Amino acid sequence: MKSIKVYWLILLVIFLAGCSSPNNADPSEPFIQHTPETSVNGENSSQPYRIALVMKTLTNPFFIEMEKGGREAEAEFGIELVVKTAAQETSIEQQIEIVEELIREKIDAIVIAPGDSLELIPVLKKAQDAGIVVINIDNKLDPEFAEKVGLVDVPFISVNNEQAAYLSAKYISDQITSPTNVAVLEGIRSALNAEARKNGALRAFAENPNITVVAMESAHWKIDEAYEVTKEIFQDHADIGALFCANDMMALGAINYLKESKQNNVLVAAYDDLDEAEEAIRDGTLQVTIDQQAAYQGYLGVEYAVRTLNGEKIPAETLVEVLTVTTETLE
Repeated sequence: MKSIKVYWLILLVIFLAGCSSPNNADPSEPFIQHTPETSVNGENSSQPYRIALVMKTLTNPFFIEMEKGGREAEAEFGIELVVKTAAQETSIEQQIEIVEELIREKIDAIVIAPGDSLELIPVLKKAQDAGIVVINIDNKLDPEFAEKVGLVDVPFISVNNEQAAYLSAKYISDQITSPTNVAVLEGIRSALNAEARKNGALRAFAENPNITVVAMESAHWKIDEAYEVTKEIFQDHADIGALFCANDMMALGAINYLKESKQNNVLVAAYDDLDEAEEAIRDGTLQVTIDQQAAYQGYLGVEYAVRTLNGEKIPAETLVEVLTVTTETLE
């Protein structure tokens, strides 16, 4: 009789032990009670989204502002922002390597301001095929080549570069009332935003019959290169009275040359609204620049990545409003 009682007692202990284990738990693993936490995706997870902001460089203050916007979104949406940049705006291969690295890291989303509109497309297609959300900001990826490669449904955030450059160039064009030669400093020619800005400036200049465009050269967005290119242009065309520069960095390089060569009567228009550009406007060496709200573009890029990861439908294209910055607006 005693042996029977012991037998039933053992069975009861085994039964109670079985009831204390979670359903479908692996018996080889210790049972740990987890407290559910809600992440940005609304699911029970303690892991926030990891979103990469890939920019051209941090040597241009424009992209420093873009990162600030991304950091603001990081704090607001509770994600982990990974910021990656190439050494220079012309370091396209390095940007490709960065995307390859992010694919290996299994990042959740890539928000990218591509240095080139064509060369980044194949690696971004590879990222998309790996399940990574891709958001395009600042410089537009070539839509025809993207479609050909199969990179689809990539939201684009930027400004109307053609119209913004038109406004910048028109500001100095309207001040020209006698026959005047002008020149254009372009960005990277394989970048769609550079092409759009050149076309916008040319449209503004074409509206003024007093203007003749005598030179168009690329300085690849760089301040030092712009100094040298401007020097060469003025050696060939000493009578240039106005200059459109497709970004502020090139404008600052051109202004450095104009100061050194004591050419104080050249009207200069620019694009980006860097702090240094505003200082140049105040001292009269620069007439106008364009604020394309870099921080807001960075913020929106991260926001769109989060919303896409959450299953929301995002607009195919979002154009941010630009602001013309002159002595009048800085007062």
